[in-house]
Amino acid sequence: MRRCVLAAVVVVTALLLQVGVVNPLDLPVGQPDLVLLCVVALALVAGPTWGTVVGFAAGLTADVMPPADHALGRLAMAYALVGYAAGLLEDVEERSVVTTVAVVAGASAAVVLLFAGVGALLGDPRVDASSVAHSLAATILYDVILAPFIVPLVSGAARRAEPVTTY
Repeated sequence: MRRCVLAAVVVVTALLLQVGVVNPLDLPVGQPDLVLLCVVALALVAGPTWGTVVGFAAGLTADVMPPADHALGRLAMAYALVGYAAGLLEDVEERSVVTTVAVVAGASAAVVLLFAGVGALLGDPRVDASSVAHSLAATILYDVILAPFIVPLVSGAARRAEPVTTY
């Protein structure tokens, strides 16, 4: 139960910060994806099943949260797949910062490419090679910069929320 509450608080906070603070900023290249960072952090702690569930819930919430202007389910699918993949790297031991940053870089690239790919399949006229390349570079750059700060914070909170099992 504590894990569910923590995940909900983290995802809602990340969404509100993304929409209310980060997106309005006029950053030089683009914006980071705070929700993705939180999904990856929770998946790395709890595994692929939990990563998929959190990713889907976070993506679906982002899909319906204004100012969303895309087909419902695009982010839900992308975050769910990335949450599953990041959860496969679950490890009971702490991982290095380099490994975490590499996972975040791969997850950022995957989300942008999945989101754009589904958009292209659905006929979204805003999806072209130039916009995808621009978004890919911006998201990876900013997410990699923020990963050493956000992922350990969320992962640490998730570990503390886990019930301690004694045998």
